Amino acid sequence: MKRPGPLPPARAPQPKAEAPRPPRIMERDAREDDASPDEFVGGGVSGFRRFADRAAHPGTDETPHRGDAAEGRDDRADLGWPDEPDREVGWFDVARASWARRRALRAEARRFTARTRRRRAYWLGSLGAVALLIVGTLAAAYSPLFAVREITVAGADRVDEAAVAAALEDQIGTPMPLVDHSAVQAAMLDFPLVETYRIESRPPHELVVRLVERTPVGVVASAAGYTVVDAAGVALSTTEELPEGQPLIDVTGGTSSDAFAAAGQVLRSLPAGLRGDVAEVTATTPNDVAMTLAESGAEVVWGDAEDSALKALVLERVMADRPTSDASVYDVSSPNAAVVR
Repeated sequence: MKRPGPLPPARAPQPKAEAPRPPRIMERDAREDDASPDEFVGGGVSGFRRFADRAAHPGTDETPHRGDAAEGRDDRADLGWPDEPDREVGWFDVARASWARRRALRAEARRFTARTRRRRAYWLGSLGAVALLIVGTLAAAYSPLFAVREITVAGADRVDEAAVAAALEDQIGTPMPLVDHSAVQAAMLDFPLVETYRIESRPPHELVVRLVERTPVGVVASAAGYTVVDAAGVALSTTEELPEGQPLIDVTGGTSSDAFAAAGQVLRSLPAGLRGDVAEVTATTPNDVAMTLAESGAEVVWGDAEDSALKALVLERVMADRPTSDASVYDVSSPNAAVVR
């Protein structure tokens, strides 16, 4: 068996390599670079300028050369400093600077809102003009400038125009928008021939009254004589003798009955030539209206008042084909199947 050799000698410990140190950053000289404003507080404007120069040029002990006095004054003008000997900044300077700042802000605000202010002024001016026009128009309309001075009556045939104008004389001198329509209506009640009326204003001073007169349809016999009535049964006039050209209406129930309303509607639907040939109209109910012709005495059976316009047209054609000399009864109660006897 071989004998082992000796152990190798132990190595001496090697010193550890130091880590590379970062490059040293040169610290700024606080005296040179970090100029403190405290050392210039008592210097007023001049001290503030030295502080500003030191801060703008670090690393120097002296402020840069500023030139002569005139150049210094120009620098003051550029920076907005007062052109006066160095002095301490007081409350008046602060207030004046604040006021100048506010004035500049107001000027900028006015510049950026110029379009809005112009638009607002345009709308306010337009609305003011419209309001002024409306107020002026109303003031003129309700003033004596547009008062009623003339009354004109139109559409009168059997009604006396002068009497109607005289009944409305109390409206003369009244502004047109203030015409009393209730008073006009009360005055028109004295004219039974007037069915409807309409008032028109013609500036500056004319008031027009348009009348629609009632249409007489026949005569109703009574103890007082013969009364001319319209289709609504309104009495228009009364005479002792039977008026010519008006048929005698003989219905059950008087002028307020349904039979009279049907007879009046039938008479109004007749053509003018045929209505003048009717001598008498009779009805006991709204469904049995009948007429008697004056010249021939022929009878016309009408029935109810429905389809009166069609029945009138059929009657005219039938009478043209079969005149009253050849017929005594014309039954048009069914207009699609007229009967002549």
